[in-house]
Amino acid sequence: MVTSNPDKAREVAEFFGSSLEVCHVPLDIPELRSDDIAEISIQKAQYAFDHLLTPLIVDDTSFSIDALNGFPGPYAAYVLHSIGNEGILKIMQDVKDRNAHFTTVIAFADEHGVHHFPGILHGRIITAPRGSGGFGYDPIFEVEGRTLAELPFEEKSRISHRALALTAFRDWFIQEYSH
Repeated sequence: MVTSNPDKAREVAEFFGSSLEVCHVPLDIPELRSDDIAEISIQKAQYAFDHLLTPLIVDDTSFSIDALNGFPGPYAAYVLHSIGNEGILKIMQDVKDRNAHFTTVIAFADEHGVHHFPGILHGRIITAPRGSGGFGYDPIFEVEGRTLAELPFEEKSRISHRALALTAFRDWFIQEYSH
């Protein structure tokens, strides 16, 4: 797992448990710009593979608010750092359509190329933060009546956008490499 975030690598390792050994490689990858999160993940995976020459996965996540035409999208980290959840809530103050979704794309690279696997989690923006867990947009993103910040780590790890993308990758990997 190539990422500068050790918590993300730990979450991925816990997802696979003993079924697949996951090593964390903190390679700095240039911050790629695109409105397409799949393209960003694919480019990151190719960059990492070109430098490490070993099979690997990377991921990237976008956060899209329907009423804001998908904003902040793949620029979610920058927007969170710049205006925070308070800024998002202020922008959304008088907005009726509060639907939003996270998309994580896992990209796997090896000597045969890059494959990518999206995971999408639909929910809605609430009007005030709730919960003490999680990080990022978790306190303002509600799924089935609870924010991601209100969910225990284990439950969030099972239903998250990253878990959905990892499941798609795992299923493909097992089928592709079980011969």
